[in-house]
Amino acid sequence: MTDLRSGVLPSQHLRALIAQGRIAARDSSHGSCPFDADQVQPASLDLRLGRRAWRVRASFLAGATRTVAERLADFAMHEIDLGPQGGPGAALETGCVYVVELMERLALPPDVSGAANAKSSTGRLDLFTRVIADNGVAFDRVPAGYEGPLYAEISPRTFSVLARAGARLAQLRLRRGEPGFSDRDLGALHRAAHLVDGEAVIDGGLAFSVDLAPRAGRPVGWRARRHSGLIDLDRLNYYDPAEFWDAVNPRRGGGIILDPGAFYILVSRESVHIPPDCAAEMAPYMAVAGEFRVHYAGFFDPGFGHGAAGGAGSRAVLEVRCFEAPFALEHGQVVGRLVYEPMLETPDILYGQGIGSTYQAQGLRLSKHFRA
Repeated sequence: MTDLRSGVLPSQHLRALIAQGRIAARDSSHGSCPFDADQVQPASLDLRLGRRAWRVRASFLAGATRTVAERLADFAMHEIDLGPQGGPGAALETGCVYVVELMERLALPPDVSGAANAKSSTGRLDLFTRVIADNGVAFDRVPAGYEGPLYAEISPRTFSVLARAGARLAQLRLRRGEPGFSDRDLGALHRAAHLVDGEAVIDGGLAFSVDLAPRAGRPVGWRARRHSGLIDLDRLNYYDPAEFWDAVNPRRGGGIILDPGAFYILVSRESVHIPPDCAAEMAPYMAVAGEFRVHYAGFFDPGFGHGAAGGAGSRAVLEVRCFEAPFALEHGQVVGRLVYEPMLETPDILYGQGIGSTYQAQGLRLSKHFRA
């Protein structure tokens, strides 16, 4: 009997697709690759960089009738070998655009589609990363029934990074059908599960605001220093934040002023959680006049901030970039929304529950590459 349910595929379904060969892994230079034991997350699959990369002269999509490899012939400037895990790696420099072949390739069932997003640590490094597929007409989208390779487009915006094959900069979420909650359904879910620690403002998702309240001796955010040193993506809890970031404190009248071109790490005022039978995505927020953008990395897995997985509510870290004009951001200003989706089944693992989840019960926090 055909299963007509819609929902996000949980960890056990992802493993089943791997066992069936519908999700495979290979490096074009060295053949098939085993999957890492912790690569499957509660509602997503981490994607790994392969060895082959290209410096390209412009960002591009394959288009409906062409492959990424065909488009690389038009845009590639030179090929780069990222080298194996544990090797010297290769530098990806700010202001440049790269396309990297991913190890994972897909042969999806006809009723399963995919959406990709940068991982949290990737976004917190201002490492703009998007997934592209053959015959693709949109970034970070994989059509139902897709069969073929995947690539990552990487553009370091603030920090140059040292990358190797195996680095995980993006993640893939698979869906059957078009799952989603109406505002009425989301309101009912909040009344049952208390998704947020304050009043729930629901309009196309659960709204959240920025926390810029003064804190004695503690910053309300961080502003990235340009022209800092190289960050090795394999070095965790290693770098001194003071060499890469300036503390941000609220001005006398409250709030902060965002500088054009600057990159900030801020935090939500609300503490939120994701129930075990749901997933969520932070929708990027763009001010109507185009002054700033919030959050480039937005998947929230089941169990994030949830008591069943060791959380008591977690703040959402906001990656903020200001564009054309300085913009005054005030404490409590709404800056985005969380869009919840039902899981096809409750996953057999939860975020923060014995799987090495870095950002459970987080507050204002830089990426895991920096010392706490």
